[in-house]
Amino acid sequence: MTPFHLVYGGEAVVSMEIGVESDRRQYYDAGNDDRRLAELDLMSETQDRASARLTAYRQRMCNTYNKRVIPRTFQVGDLVWKKAKPVGDIGKLEPPWEGPYRVVKKTSVGAYYLVDSAGKSLVRPWSATHLQPYQT
Repeated sequence: MTPFHLVYGGEAVVSMEIGVESDRRQYYDAGNDDRRLAELDLMSETQDRASARLTAYRQRMCNTYNKRVIPRTFQVGDLVWKKAKPVGDIGKLEPPWEGPYRVVKKTSVGAYYLVDSAGKSLVRPWSATHLQPYQT
């Protein structure tokens, strides 16, 4: 099924086919109306099948992506490195990570409040994607 058929329930007619007779318009008969109404009755079923296929495709895509994701979780008291700058702003000789920082609070959405070695807390929470475990 084409996307046009799924949305509007029929085939698209090109404006050129209206002026120049095509086989589809030339051999049109009244029986097409009955078949068209029967096709419209089946339209919701067709849309449901397409929706189910789309849901299955999205689930497969999500599973494929999640196989490669390494989840990072930290506990209160863990030492972590924090990303120094966004990836494009790091110079050739600059370190990409700074720290160590200590995790003082974990939010429910996976963000962490950090404190540096001097005891000064950072203003905003940091996502686990921008942190990595501190290895001594």
